[in-house]
Amino acid sequence: MAAAGPVEIFNQPIVLTIVTLLPIMNPFSTAPLFVSLTADYDEKRRNREARLACLYAFGLLVTFLLLGAAIIDFFRISVPGLRVAGGLIISMIGFKMLFPGLATASTASGEKDDPDIAFTPIAMPSLAGPGSISVVLTAAAQIRNLRPENWEVIYAGVIVGMLVTLVISFLVLRAAAAFVKVMGATGIDAMTRIFGFLLIAIGMQFLLTGISDFYGIAHR
Repeated sequence: MAAAGPVEIFNQPIVLTIVTLLPIMNPFSTAPLFVSLTADYDEKRRNREARLACLYAFGLLVTFLLLGAAIIDFFRISVPGLRVAGGLIISMIGFKMLFPGLATASTASGEKDDPDIAFTPIAMPSLAGPGSISVVLTAAAQIRNLRPENWEVIYAGVIVGMLVTLVISFLVLRAAAAFVKVMGATGIDAMTRIFGFLLIAIGMQFLLTGISDFYGIAHR
């Protein structure tokens, strides 16, 4: 069997990255949350938030691809720890969505209630969550171990694959904004509360999974 050429070595990780990362990132599941959080934004700001969220997610994933192992070793962070942190963040946002009176009370007390939702919760932990980061960290370790002679080319292919995946995510989020006009204020309020509850449940699942994984690793 002939050895793979440079083009094939570059193209394979692009396809594998998209096929592996897109289902885990799942922008279609993030789209309703994005719609709920940006219901009061105009189209220009909504598109800006979608663009920033995808750029933030891309930056996070590239950082963990290139420096993830060093960061985790330096701060002694584990993947279960990332899951627990992500679960707490998601749950906190879910409570604010389910009980909007809490946000109103904060505004009345003098706090500014105009959050930038691009980084949290859209980029992290929705798009670049613990699952996506775990995939990137695993891929980085395998590239170094399995293909040390071509790791630069493969890393470049993985980064291009990430970029394509985030472009797809951006297009999904932009298309989802059309639902704002269709659903109206009452529908958006109902969706916000429903997804607030779902976010709390997802956050608790992240939390429990992280704790379970931590104790599973500790007892090996």
